[in-house]
Amino acid sequence: MEQRKKGRKRLGNRKRNHNVMLRFNDREYEKLRSICESYHLDISQRGTISPLLRRLVLNGQLEEKDKLPNTSNISYHLNRIGNNINQLVKLAHHKNLRSPNTSLENEIGKTNELLCSLIEIVGENK
Repeated sequence: MEQRKKGRKRLGNRKRNHNVMLRFNDREYEKLRSICESYHLDISQRGTISPLLRRLVLNGQLEEKDKLPNTSNISYHLNRIGNNINQLVKLAHHKNLRSPNTSLENEIGKTNELLCSLIEIVGENK
């Protein structure tokens, strides 16, 4: 019979190669301590927090309200609206720069015609 080595179990192809380091402020650490106490774990013992956090993260169910909405579609449409507004403003500026007084010239022409007709009417009445 083959004698097994004592110590940590071999993980084989389940070996964890990625390292994540967390830092907590005092308030967060106290919350972590209370979570560990609710599971009857001693936070000061080495190797108790990692399995707990791994289990909470990988097996925990997120509620739908905690997930962020997908904003990529909204930002795309806002960008398109902004482009359309910019095109309209550019067109408006271009038309005004080509002939800025077009409507003013028309109004002056109509006013001149009315004044001429008034002068003719006043001249006929004398």
